[in-house]
Amino acid sequence: MNGKGRGMSLRPFLMGGGVPNSAVAPLDFYLFARLNVGMNDNDPTGTDWTDREIDLIVADYFDMLRKELLGERYVKAHHNARLQELIGRSKGAIEFKHQNISAVLNRLGQIWIPGYKPMANYQNALVHGVGRLLASDPLNFPDRMIFERGAIEESAEIFFERPPVTDWAEPAEPLSLTRLATKCDPAARDARNRELGKRGEERIFDFERNRLVRENRPDLSRKVRWVSAEDGDGAGYDILSFDFSGRERFLEVKTTTGHQKTPFYLTENERSLSEERTDAFRIVRLYDFARKPRAFEIEPPLENSVILKPISYRASF
Repeated sequence: MNGKGRGMSLRPFLMGGGVPNSAVAPLDFYLFARLNVGMNDNDPTGTDWTDREIDLIVADYFDMLRKELLGERYVKAHHNARLQELIGRSKGAIEFKHQNISAVLNRLGQIWIPGYKPMANYQNALVHGVGRLLASDPLNFPDRMIFERGAIEESAEIFFERPPVTDWAEPAEPLSLTRLATKCDPAARDARNRELGKRGEERIFDFERNRLVRENRPDLSRKVRWVSAEDGDGAGYDILSFDFSGRERFLEVKTTTGHQKTPFYLTENERSLSEERTDAFRIVRLYDFARKPRAFEIEPPLENSVILKPISYRASF
């Protein structure tokens, strides 16, 4: 059965609570938690969150995120009140924990809920809680929710902006988060997602043709080529386009449903071409593809804009 039209499978792990192996729909989940786990007898305010509480709030967050991505109406205050009843935490504590979850998803290159701005300083236990939910069902990944449900906007309009400022000094983070980020590598996931890459390239192909028409160069617009689709991979770029004066532009498109600073993979062929044709080669980073696609260009030398790390080697004899 494909993912379209299928209810989200949230499988919270209430530690010691005996959650059945079958998927639990969000509303049934709350009822189950209420009847089988119950509330704490004592006010937990000021204490560390338990695994049970974390699993409840993570499941609640992903329920809201699913609705956000599908354009369904939901009220954050209602979710907060329901969690207050289930776990006995204050409204402010619950909101702060929702922001912590956004911070974990942001680190994983995933979409997070607008209104819950990422806030660091969270327990390792929260990282493990997010990891448990993601591991329980591939459709719990926000980017998978999008593709399985066909929730990507088809508008051809793309807003181009300046590249982000690079964090040359990598910030310190909990080892548990580093491990989860490695396991849920967003760059590897985007690279494997051929459908995502194809749709991103198509957007830029259409954008470039339309741009040249707007610049009164319909003759050049007709010459724009989707090289990777017509000739296959291997050229070191995806789109052959032109600037107003007719100079070539070799555009390598990197698409993600994640945020502006989600990492991406670069092949040696692409990297070497960026050095050979500094005048023409450009990386087009297309991000937030599911909701409001935005993009920026990275021009050579690439080392001035991004941190390049070799991650694999070919062994030969």
